[in-house]
Amino acid sequence: MHGNHSPETLRDPHGFATKFYTSEGNWDLVGNNFPTFFIRDAIKFPDMVHAFKPDPRTNLDDDSRRFDFFSHVPEATRTLTLLYSNEGTPAGYRFMDGNGVHAYKLVNAQGEVHYVKFHWKTLQGIKNLDPKQVAAVQAKDYSHLTNDLVGAIKKGDYPKWDLYVQVLKPEDLAKFDFDPLDATKIWPDVPEQKVGQMVLNKNVDNFFQETEQVALAPANLVPGIEPSEDRLLQGRIFSYADTQLYRIGANGLSLPVNRPRVAVNNGNQDGQGNIGQTTSGVNYEPSRLEPRPQDTAARYSELPLSGTTQQAKITREQNFKQAGELYRSYSKKDRADLVQSFGESLAATDTESKHLMLSFLYKADPEYGTGVTRVAKGDLARVKQLASSLQD
Repeated sequence: MHGNHSPETLRDPHGFATKFYTSEGNWDLVGNNFPTFFIRDAIKFPDMVHAFKPDPRTNLDDDSRRFDFFSHVPEATRTLTLLYSNEGTPAGYRFMDGNGVHAYKLVNAQGEVHYVKFHWKTLQGIKNLDPKQVAAVQAKDYSHLTNDLVGAIKKGDYPKWDLYVQVLKPEDLAKFDFDPLDATKIWPDVPEQKVGQMVLNKNVDNFFQETEQVALAPANLVPGIEPSEDRLLQGRIFSYADTQLYRIGANGLSLPVNRPRVAVNNGNQDGQGNIGQTTSGVNYEPSRLEPRPQDTAARYSELPLSGTTQQAKITREQNFKQAGELYRSYSKKDRADLVQSFGESLAATDTESKHLMLSFLYKADPEYGTGVTRVAKGDLARVKQLASSLQD
C-alpha cells in the first residue's frame, strides 16, 4: 500500500503474483502473502487504497485515516490482525507464502465445476521480523526483501514454493457458517492437495522491462479456469486491466513480458505502442474471407440463476470468529508483538474510530481486545459495551 521506493521494512501486505505462460495463453494468479483481504465488496476498493495512502494535504502517513475507514468495515478484522502481527513484516520474500485469496472455478472436460483456492507454500520456512528487528534492519537496509531474494538467486540458492489447492463442490458452499466466496475468509478444515512446484532460478535481466512493465490481472484466464461469484474478484477482473491501460497503454499485453508464448489473433487495431506486424485487412470476426479457428471447448460453465440483482450485504458475514482463531493460533510472544504494534498504531486515532476498532478486536477475542485497549489507552468499559452489540 505504501508508495514506490518506500522502505521494504514498512508494515504492508505483500503482493505474490505468478504469470503462467501456457499452451492456451497466459493465466495470472494474482494474490498476496495473506490468505484473506481487507474487504469483500469491490466498490470499496478505491476508498480503501486512499485510506492507506498519505494525507493529500501534507503527504504524510497518518494511521488515523485507515482506522477512520476500517471502523466502518468490520470484515477487515482478520486481515488487519495479519497486518499488525509479525506476518506484516516478513524477513524476506523467500520466507513468506503466497495466496490466490479468492475462490476460482475449475471446469473439466465434462463441464463439471469445482471451486478452488490456490496457495503457494514456501519451502524455506516462514520467517518474520519482530518490531525490534524491523528497527535494526531498516537502519542498515531499507530494501532487505529484494536484496535477500536477488542475492540468494545469484549464489544459486534457488527459492522454492509448492503449489496447493483446496477444492469444494458447488453443493458444499452452503454447508459453512460463513460464505466461502467471501475474500475475507479462509477455508478451515478443507484439505490441501499439492499440484506443483515453482523454483526461482534466475534474476530478471532488466528490472523495468520485466518487472515494472509486467501486467498481471485476474482477468487473464485460460480455458478451464474461471472466476467465481466472489464479489471482490468480479471487481478486480475489471479494475486491474483498466488501470493497466493507463500504466502501459492499450497494447501493453504485446510487450515481451506480457505476450503469450503462443500465437494470438485478437483483431486489435492501432493504439500507442502497437508493435505488431499485421498484414491482414480482416481485423474482425466472424469472416468468411479469413475465418478464424475457434476452440469450441473454450466456453464458460453454465450457472443456473434465480432471484434478483441487488446492492446488499451478504447473508453470512461472520466478521470476527476467524480473527479470534488467528489470534489464538499465535505464540505468546507473537500475540504480545501484535497487541503492542496494533495498539501503538491505534493510539492517536480519533476516539470514536478507536473504540469501534477496539470493539471489533474484543469481539474476536476478549484477551486480544483488552490488550490492544490497554496499549491504545482506550476505555475498556466502552469497548465491552460496543462489542456486546456486535453480531457474528
